[in-house]
Formats: sequence, C-alpha cells, structure tokens
Amino acid sequence: MTLKEKIESHQARVGIIGLGYVGLPLACEFVRAGFSVTGVDTDAAKVDGINRGSSHVQDVTDEVLGSRIGPQGLTATTRVEALRNCDAVIICVPTPLRKTRDPDISYIVSAVDGIASALHKDMLVILESTTYPGTTEEVIRPKLESTGLSAGRDFYLAFSPERVDPGNPRFHTRNTPKIVGGITPECTEMAASLYRQAVETVIAVSSTQCAEMIKLLENTFRSVNIGLVNEIALMCARLNLDVWEVIDAAATKPFGFMPFYPGPGLGGHCIPIDPHYLSWKLKTLNYYAKFIELASEINSNMPHYVVSRIVDALNSLQKSVNGSRILILGIAYKKDISDVRESPALDIINLLQDKGAQVIYHDPHAPEVHLDHAVLRSVSLTDDLLIGSDCTVIVTNHSDYDYPRIVAKARIVVDTRNATRGLTAPRGKILKI
Repeated sequence: MTLKEKIESHQARVGIIGLGYVGLPLACEFVRAGFSVTGVDTDAAKVDGINRGSSHVQDVTDEVLGSRIGPQGLTATTRVEALRNCDAVIICVPTPLRKTRDPDISYIVSAVDGIASALHKDMLVILESTTYPGTTEEVIRPKLESTGLSAGRDFYLAFSPERVDPGNPRFHTRNTPKIVGGITPECTEMAASLYRQAVETVIAVSSTQCAEMIKLLENTFRSVNIGLVNEIALMCARLNLDVWEVIDAAATKPFGFMPFYPGPGLGGHCIPIDPHYLSWKLKTLNYYAKFIELASEINSNMPHYVVSRIVDALNSLQKSVNGSRILILGIAYKKDISDVRESPALDIINLLQDKGAQVIYHDPHAPEVHLDHAVLRSVSLTDDLLIGSDCTVIVTNHSDYDYPRIVAKARIVVDTRNATRGLTAPRGKILKI
C-alpha cells in the first residue's frame, strides 16, 4: 500500500513532535479524523499528563483529550524512537529568539536529528514551526538526506505554517485554512493530502520558501500595523485626543481601512518574534528591513509609556511611584488565555519594581508567574484590594472582569485596553493610553 493510499484510508500513523499549543490540538484533530497519533515531547510531566487525559493547553479540554487518548488514538511519549512506526511526522516545536535577536532553531535541529534516526522510505516530514525562508531546504533537507535517502524521491518533505490563535472561539485548527508547500510538487501533494483529512481547507503553494514567507508576512503585517497605531496613540496623547474615538470613527469607512488598536505592548510567541526571523534573514542578504525594526522599536517601548501614564496617575494623587501599591489586572499577553509568554505585563511589573513600587496582580487565568528573581502569585480581587491600591492598571482585558465594579472601587485606573469605555469613575479618574 502506498503512502497516499494509507493517508486516504486513514491507516497512516501520524507522529507529532512538540505537544504544546500547536501540536496537541493538531494531534486531537488527526485522532478525530480517524488516525492513530504518536506524540513526542521532551517534557515528561507534560507527557504523563496527556496520557492521563489532563490537558495543559487551554484550547483542548480534559474531556476532549480524554476521548482522544488510547492505542488507536493519541499516545504520548518522550522517546523519539517511537517515530520509526510513523508514516508522517509533523514538527511543532518552539522557535524563540536569542538575546541578540537572532533566530534560535535549536529545537528544530534537535527534532530533525531525532527524525533522521527514525527516517524510512516513503515517510512524510512536515515542519510547522515558524522560521526564516529557506530553513526547510537549507537545514532540514541536508540533515535528513545524510541518512542516504533522497528528499522528493525516497521521502517527502514540506513546510506548513501553524496558524493557531489561542483562545479564539471562532477559528481553530480544523477550520483555519492550511498553507502547504513542498520541495517538489509530489511532496506538496502528499502533505496536502494528509492535512485534507483533518483540516477543512488546504491551500498549496509553489515551494517551502513561499510557505515560510507567508507566515512571516502574516505576523509582520500585524506587528507593523500595531506599531503604527501605537504611535498614533502617542501622537493623540500629545494632541489631547482620544485615540479610541479616532480609530472607531475611522473604522466606519467601508473600504481602504482596517482597524488595529493600541495596547501596552506585544506578547505571545508569534507577533513579537516572527518578524525578527524575516529581518535577520534579510540582513544576511545585505538588506535592512526598516518597517520591521521601526515597528519593533515602537512596540517594545509601550510598557515604558504605560509606566509613564501610571506615574501621571499617581502624580495626580500627589503620590510617588516609590512605595505605592500598584495593582495589575491581567498578566496574560491577551484576553481570556493563560499564556504569559512575552507578555508586556511582565515588563511593566519589572519597570515598576525598579522604581520602588509594591506591585501585585490578579489574573483569573494565570495563577502565578515567574519573573527574573521572584515568583508572583495572583491575589484575590476583593473590594478591599481595589480600594486599598494606590493605582489599578488594566493590562489585559479579560472578559470576566467586572469593569463597573473595578471603576467604582479603584482610587484611580490606568486603562491600556479601553476596557472602561463608557464608564465614569466616582472615586477618582480613568487615564487611558
């Protein structure tokens, strides 16, 4: 039986390396479609939890995971050797930045080394991890071909960018269109055939480099436009204008305008990081990506601007930052999720602590957070806490916050998300960015 026949009859065994917010939902979708899936992750605690039906990913409930676990469903392991029994292997590992803002593809390289030890004829290998254009062809292909097997002839190799939006109630793995590009047309078709079994819409492109670039364009588009609107917010502050009113009115134009909104800074694994992969790649070709670098400069400065607004708020109460008790509401990088990676709240807390503030936080989704030199734990959001805090700062606008109550009880509010829109503050003031 050919690999194509195995895929179309759902007899192919799928391997997924990396069982995080991308890999675990993908594994569950393939099981739902009737495939047996082997999940590989280096975190033994995570693997044990998955095999017990306990999910660490917000978009996969324990109930859903429990229904997917089993010998004919999903089996998690730390042993990369288990991939030898797989017909297709998908790489879903992190791709962070080094402190120098250079790409760190060490997790990809480690995953590929593991696949190389298990590679066999007719295996399909797909990279989903975000990376710079050329990675699949220049890094993965040579490593796999060092086994003596030839890509495009003995095994199939493709790139398909992950497009996960954690916490999105409308779009998820199954109904988000999937981009696929292989190193040969046959590789593209084989990867597309696999994804068609579990994803509603699959879009084939001409090459792995094109597929890699598509993901970077998507997130660079967001980063640059968020940088623009953050700068507009700074301009409106100088002009004594309400930036939120300006954006809402501009958004009434039915063509030629797409609203983006200012905030305390960028967070998450994608938007603050992915554009730097493209910028780094272009630097190797003696090209300076001006928009990317400028947007990054503006966005990364927003936590400093938020702190300046907190200083303004405290000054209006004739208080200094040093010694003030400041309550941060929301520490996750966006609303209604628990992910704190790259969250601007962390920068805001560190900046305030450096100025001598006593900082506490509440987040219903993130019970604790690890800072550079300490662990902070979420406090109960009581009336006494709101009344007793010198300044309350809305950093993440979670849906389950009672904003009228917060505004009614807080002494002064700094709102970075326009969460208090339409509300008045009987006890004090509301300052927005």
